[in-house]
This record gives sequence, structure tokens and C-alpha cells, in this order.
Amino acid sequence: MYRSHVLVCGGTGCTSSGSQLIVNTLENEIKKNGLEQEVKVVRTGCFGLCALGPIMIVYPEGSFYSMVKPEDIPEIVTEHLLKGRVVTRLLYQETVTPDGIKSLNETDFYKKQHRSALRNCGVIDPENINEYIARDGYQALAKCLAEYTPEQVIQIVKDSGLRGRGGAGFPTGVKWSFAAANQADQKYVCCNADEGDPGAFMDRSILEGDPNVVIEAMAIAGYAIGATQGYVYVRAEYPIAVQRLSKAIEEAREIGMLGKNILGSGFDFDIDIRLGAGAFVCGEETALMTSIEGKRGEPRPRPPFPAVKGLFGKPTILNNVETYANVPQIILHGPEWFNSVGTEKSKGTKVFALGGKIHNTGLVEVPMGTTLREIVEEIGGGIPNGKKFKAAQTGGPSGGCIPESFFDIEIDYDNLLSIGSMMGSGGLIVMDEDTCMVDIAKFFLEFTVEESCGKCTPCRIGTKRLLEILDKITKGNGEMEDLDKLEELCYYIKENSLCGLGQTAPNPVLSTLRYFKDEYIAHIKDKKCPAGVCKNLLSYTIDPAKCKGCTLCARTCPASAIEGTVKHPHVIDQKKCVKCGACMEKCKFGAISKQ
Repeated sequence: MYRSHVLVCGGTGCTSSGSQLIVNTLENEIKKNGLEQEVKVVRTGCFGLCALGPIMIVYPEGSFYSMVKPEDIPEIVTEHLLKGRVVTRLLYQETVTPDGIKSLNETDFYKKQHRSALRNCGVIDPENINEYIARDGYQALAKCLAEYTPEQVIQIVKDSGLRGRGGAGFPTGVKWSFAAANQADQKYVCCNADEGDPGAFMDRSILEGDPNVVIEAMAIAGYAIGATQGYVYVRAEYPIAVQRLSKAIEEAREIGMLGKNILGSGFDFDIDIRLGAGAFVCGEETALMTSIEGKRGEPRPRPPFPAVKGLFGKPTILNNVETYANVPQIILHGPEWFNSVGTEKSKGTKVFALGGKIHNTGLVEVPMGTTLREIVEEIGGGIPNGKKFKAAQTGGPSGGCIPESFFDIEIDYDNLLSIGSMMGSGGLIVMDEDTCMVDIAKFFLEFTVEESCGKCTPCRIGTKRLLEILDKITKGNGEMEDLDKLEELCYYIKENSLCGLGQTAPNPVLSTLRYFKDEYIAHIKDKKCPAGVCKNLLSYTIDPAKCKGCTLCARTCPASAIEGTVKHPHVIDQKKCVKCGACMEKCKFGAISKQ
């Protein structure tokens, strides 16, 4: 029995910040001070506040240390763990108040969250199945096998209102019922852990912090539809997730939660892992199944849908990691518990990966219906450097940009669709006033052009033509007719592409055209980028009233485009200027500006 537990974030974010070194240093210092029998160090999953890594929490006090460095460890061990005195200066400062140290759940980042899918992340050791079991793990599977028929399990999931968390939000229970209704000698349960959206890391974090919840949910799904085999399709670029999931599967087999005759019920179910090679198109369900079969990952026409003819031509269901993470809790607490949270048509919570121009970069889980303003300003801590909110991109390359006029929109599936965006898997990228919306549309088109599998012409050729027009506009060569061409081409691609990648690829272009058309017009008519981003449309100038003639800018310029003498104002030759911005960075007097 240990008197203290030190939980250190072992997710990818904190690992990249050096959390493994923190663990090693902690263990050495604990041993040096003779505390091995009193203090236990545990590597957990993501706590959510990724911007503050490496993170560690000491229990039972709940002291939250952030941005910990190896040189801080001796003081934490000798003062806190040995003498019982919390090292206040190293704590996450929002937890420090004049009245003492407040709970992490009282901070702005956590107090509006409702952690359901993430309930075990940052709480348990993901590589110890006993810790998952201690948190009611595998009780939902046992309850299904002992108390419910497969039909009753499906009805519970239907009644909960759970919708797919990976994209379009199709009702999970309905999907399961379609597969259950089709008779076959073999059925499959698949998990989409491919997660290819730029800026998205929700599924990765769940697999790293709570892999057993996915295993349990897939076994429940297998029981519900009559499947005996499951596959988790996970990105090879997620080594920590793959390693922890592999260990969890092995441990589940050892204790009889996977394999033959689970819990003596006569139900057989096992899971294997298949690694993806980073193709974004393999996030589409039919392409994912084709890849599992060992073929080139390309989508197939639908119908037939996977519930009828999926993996290896057999009835198959596919849900993403976050969707599965909700299932055990729905079974244990009932559908009413789940659908008491959220909005009328979007029940439960949603996990978002907050990124971009925001203070609290990280992972959040909020009830459906939480406003964008609450997520950005309260949970996210607002925009750095006093900048103004301009837009938020949801749904990655498949989604759209939400302008400031919808800052108070309640986020759910239908509301986002109504304004030209979509939930997607849950990436939420925040943009400030220094963001060029034409450039953002171009960025996402570059991604989809690169990731198109090339099977259908509208996507293969159409997205390239879109990108060419956007590139033309950002270089200052655009014409007003290009805007009509853009829109016409967008709708053609949406209506004629084979799969979801092509059908949603134009969304960033359409949403920026809809809400930020003035920026497109400025690029075309005025040959200006209002945000000062598009290089070809920039011009750097020196204010003679501020220039001290220090010559630092002239000495820095790689193109010798700056002329002037010591102690006299300098001038930039616009014909020679390569617009690298080096002069502006070096100027100590704020005399250089770009426009």
C-alpha cells in the first residue's frame, strides 16, 4: 500500500516534451530518498492540458505540476514527497489561490467539461488491466452476456441516441441493427483509429490512455451483431497507442475477456490490429476495409453498404474509437443517463482537439450544445497576444470555417451542418485576425489533393483544378470570374465524387467563400492580402520617422534590397525585395511594417 501516487502523463504530447525523462528522474530520486515502498510512479494517458507538458499530479493531494523539468524533480521529491510541503511555485498557477490550492476540476479548463469517453485518461495506468477493472472495466460486457439478448443491447444503444463520433454522425444503434439483421457464417466488428485530420488527436489519446474501453466495447458490439472477430485499424504513426493497445489485447486474452467462451457464456470474440500507412482516404469505411484485406486502400461504391457486404464480403460494422469509448458506460448506466446530456438530436458529449491560435492547446470533452465561445474563451483560455477571434475550423479538410458571427452557436451535428461545417472527428482549429482565409482554404486543398486516392475523376482532377485557382488568387493573379469557377467546381466535386473524401473536400473553400468573400475580392481586385500572409501580395516598407539608420536591416537582407547610410532613414527597393520578412524581425525600433 502506497501513501502517495505520482501520475505522469505518458501521452504522445508529454512524451515528446520529455515525460519519460521525468519518470526516470523521479524513480531515481525516490529510490535515493528511500521512498520506494511509500511512493508509486504511474505513467498515465493524456490529462488534456497538452500545452503545459510535461505534466504530473501527486495524489492524494491532487497537486498539479506543469511544465516540469528534470532539475525540478529533486525539490519535488524532498519537499513534497518526503516532507509533505507542496512546491507551490511549480504548480499550475491557476490552481494556486490566496485561500490555498484549488482542485483541478475547479479550473477554467476543466469545470465545464464532462468527461465520459475520457473518464479514465490521466487516471489509470493504461498498461495494467487491473486498474481498468477497478474502474468498473468489463462489467458492461459481463452485464450484456448475463442479462441482455443481442437485440436488447442494440435497443439500449439506439435509445441512448449515440451517434457516430467519426464523421457524419450516423446513429450507432441503427448501424448495429442493420448488420445484426443480415445472416452470415461470419461477421466482423471494425474500429477506425486511422484519424487522419490535421490537428486531430482524440482517438490517439483514448487508445493511449484507456485502450481496454475500446476492446470491451468492440466485444459488446460483436455480441450484439453476432460477430466473432474484430479489427482495429490504427495509424502506424501512433507507436504509443499501438503498443498499449497490443498489450491490452494480450492481457484481455489472458484473463478471458477475449477469445473462446468469454465468461462462460458460449460467446467467442477476438481482436487483431492492422496498421495503416498514413493514407487519409483509409479513414473512409470501405477504403479502410479494403486496406485490412491487404489491397490498395480505395473506396468502393455503395450500396452494398458494409452492414450487408463489408470486410471480406461479410456483414461488418465500423465505428471510431470515441464512439466505442461511450458504449460501456451506456450499458452500465442506461440510455437515459447518456441522453440526459446534450441537445435534442445530438446526445452525450464530444471530444475536441483544440489547436491553433489558443492558449490551452489540448484535449477537451464537453456536452453537445456547448457554445463555440465557451470552448474558445473559457475552456481554451482565449486567443494569445490580445488578438481577436476570426474563425474556427471544425471537421478538418472535410469541414468548414465558422466565422465570428456564429461565435455563440451551440455545437452539435445539425447546427454545424446548417452553417456549412461539420463535426467530423473533432479537430477544432482556432484562427485569429492574422489568418488569411484564402490561404487556409488553400492549405486544406493541398492536403486533399495529396491524399486523394485517384480512383474517381471528380476528386482526382477536380481538387487539383480548385487548388490551381486558389494558388492563382494567392499569388495576385486572380480574376473575378475565378470566384464563379471555384463555386461551380466545388458543387460538381461534391455531387460526383465516389467517397466522403471528395464529397467534402470543397467544404473549406465553400465556407470561406460564403463568410470571407471580401478577402477573396481583396486578393483579386486590390492585390492585397488583408491578413498579411500571402507572400506575393506583401510589401515591406520603412517608416522614415521611426528609422534610426542603424543599418541592421540592410546587413540582414539576403537580397541587398535595403539602401541607406548610417544614422539616416533606409529605403526598401520593392523590385529587389524577396519578402522574407528578415528585416522586420531584426528591426529594434518597429520601423518596418508589412501590408
